[in-house]
Amino acid sequence: GLKHRREVAGKSAIFSGEHFVLEETDWYLLNLFRLWWHYGISFLRLQMWVEEVMEKFMRIYKYQAHGYAFSSLEELLRSLGGDAFVNMTQRSVAESLLEVGVTQRFVDDVIAAVLRSSYGQSVLVPAFAGAMSLAGAQGSTWAVEGGNKLVCSGLLKLTKANVIPARVTGVSLHSSEGKALYQVHYEGSEGQGSTFYDMVVVTTPLHPSRSNFTFENFEPPIADFPGAFQPSVTSVVHGYLNSSYFGFPDPKLFPFASILTTDTPDLFFNAMDNICPVNISAAFRRKQPQEAAVPWTWRCLPQQPLDKQQLKTLFRSYYSVQVTEWPAYPRYDAAKSLPPIVLHENLFYLSGVEWVASSMEMIAVAAKNVALLAYNRWHQDLEKIDQKDLMHKVKTEL
Repeated sequence: GLKHRREVAGKSAIFSGEHFVLEETDWYLLNLFRLWWHYGISFLRLQMWVEEVMEKFMRIYKYQAHGYAFSSLEELLRSLGGDAFVNMTQRSVAESLLEVGVTQRFVDDVIAAVLRSSYGQSVLVPAFAGAMSLAGAQGSTWAVEGGNKLVCSGLLKLTKANVIPARVTGVSLHSSEGKALYQVHYEGSEGQGSTFYDMVVVTTPLHPSRSNFTFENFEPPIADFPGAFQPSVTSVVHGYLNSSYFGFPDPKLFPFASILTTDTPDLFFNAMDNICPVNISAAFRRKQPQEAAVPWTWRCLPQQPLDKQQLKTLFRSYYSVQVTEWPAYPRYDAAKSLPPIVLHENLFYLSGVEWVASSMEMIAVAAKNVALLAYNRWHQDLEKIDQKDLMHKVKTEL
């Protein structure tokens, strides 16, 4: 019952701290010409590279439709793109793109801007995560009318799950008739409690900076995995943009709704854009440049909460500032090994997939893989786990 949120047109540009290195226009052919003029055929080589990765990644939906699952992230990646996909989690997106003929200038200007906007990190992020980020930046993404949070609430309602509104504090291992039994401990508004389960899926990141619960009675013990998360800051500012900072003394001539930035030391923000409501009516339109006398609502992605001087730099004046900080994505240079999916006999770990790439789609794919894996292991259907040459098997089944 979810509806597609209507796209609202708006031009983008990439800012270097001194000037715009690339500006989008209303004309598609002119945009292509500018890309060719500045960067040669790097854009086409990028497009071909991303499309090749995504075409292979899409195989996962066929595999899952036939009930196949994988017991490790390496096996999942290998089934989609062989060892090349596994290696893409160990080498940078910059290195991979330079290998296929993308120029260093294009990497520094365009690729860096996209990754700063999505992950708040540099072109040193792993190639697979970079490919997913670049695929999402090319448009045709699916947003939900009313907000993407409706995906979660809708799934809970559809599955008729019994939701216990509490914070899990730990999982302890017990046994019943020779089988593992897991006691989940939690704290809620009514105090502490616990429940026994045959299967448990851990969905919170098990890393030192995020993990806040314990495992008991496991041998060998289940420890936190190495790695850290990237602190992310979002500032929502309702006010008047200081267009002079971007080289437009007359605010009525400023045409951009989205500003990305290159990896420049003096820049204190990664990106900013004029945001629209989560509910968009047919009559809604983005404010035009000539309406500069009307305040806009901007979402700014700074590296740290904006101080008064930085706010003064970006805005002529403002009415309100709302700041949210959270560890949104893994810091991809902090760990090179991928976490396991199976922590114990029927204890599974979902969030390790974020170290391959972090997005709603990746989490959804990982969640279905864990569900299929748990089902196949419970029913001892081992022919559906970690099978080789799956493309041939799927074609044969069809």
